[in-house]
Amino acid sequence: MRIAPSLLFVPAYLTWAAPSQTLPFLFATDNEEGVQFVSDLNPYPNKPRITFKSDGTFKITVFSDLHFGENPWDDWGPVQDANSLKLMRTVLPSERPDYVVINGDLITGENTFRENSTSLIDEIMGPINEAKVPFSSTQGNHDNQANITHLEEIQRELRVAPMSYTRTAPKGVGGAGGEGNYWVPVYYSIHDKAPALILWFFDSRGGFSPGKNSQPVDDWVDASVARWLEHETRRMDEAWGPEGRQALAFVHIPPHAVQALQATLDPDTNPGLNADTLGGGSTQATVDSDDLGNDEVWWTALTKNVKNLRAIVSGHDHGNEWCAREPTADVIFCFDKHSGYGGYGDHSWDFGVRNFVFKSPDPGAPLDTWIRLESGVTRAKVVLDSNFDV
Repeated sequence: MRIAPSLLFVPAYLTWAAPSQTLPFLFATDNEEGVQFVSDLNPYPNKPRITFKSDGTFKITVFSDLHFGENPWDDWGPVQDANSLKLMRTVLPSERPDYVVINGDLITGENTFRENSTSLIDEIMGPINEAKVPFSSTQGNHDNQANITHLEEIQRELRVAPMSYTRTAPKGVGGAGGEGNYWVPVYYSIHDKAPALILWFFDSRGGFSPGKNSQPVDDWVDASVARWLEHETRRMDEAWGPEGRQALAFVHIPPHAVQALQATLDPDTNPGLNADTLGGGSTQATVDSDDLGNDEVWWTALTKNVKNLRAIVSGHDHGNEWCAREPTADVIFCFDKHSGYGGYGDHSWDFGVRNFVFKSPDPGAPLDTWIRLESGVTRAKVVLDSNFDV
């Protein structure tokens, strides 16, 4: 990744934006809901632009399900956090990513104490701050609990991690407990008018509301996000044209539409651990059978409006790490790799990350992805292109 030279060693970001490339805020109102969407096609005017490297590649390393803060009242929990930090400090200098994603369940919120819950974000940000790598996060169901919320985590992250590109959705977008919906532009060259890649981040909510009278939070991406997504993609098309850029989407809880894929997996085509059976609660809107289908509004908006969507990437199910093509929408889905020593699992599953390497800004170019374990072993490598899993 290349950053404007004058900003390479600046601890807090200064403004960088060529005047001709700073687009105005664009306003539109959804009359049905009375929600005002704000579309800023230069969403980070005070941060360096994210770009491909000079060799034309762009590498993303994904940590998922870190689950910090378990059992803070005994020795077991802090030891797991120390192990997770060790994994991060092993992977980051070895993989040297251009961008990092933390894809949900940063904290096991039901185990934390109210007085120190957000301080766990400081611990998680430590290795990323040391590596000086730009990153984004999503939140998961364990990040919404009586003693922690998605919004509190995002606000703390932005306070302690200067290279964070996480942000919150406009007012009225995301539903209760779902503030983390946003996108990040990635440019091929720092002076390009239009991005070559859009990284989309969606908040699948879940968990429980804060406070003494905590109640369950809906475990799917809210329908308001679909309207916002349609608005954002329309404005992108108007400003940059409808073709030419590719996309990658991250959401913690997998879409319900991918649940049926598990029965069709071929270990040669879809390699990787497949130890978690998908069922109630393992995909969006499935904890309560009355909620089935509530994520379809968002799923349809995503798969229809985001062109050149290379993959949708989720965590949540710690025992799975495969990729497969969902045939109805003709989109590839990939599981992350359980990265944290906290959370449920089996040590035989190992711990690690998922890597993505874009070899070119061309939307038709192969996209490499694989699982890298803490030990350095790689597995489940596949090439995501038009021929994958057809």
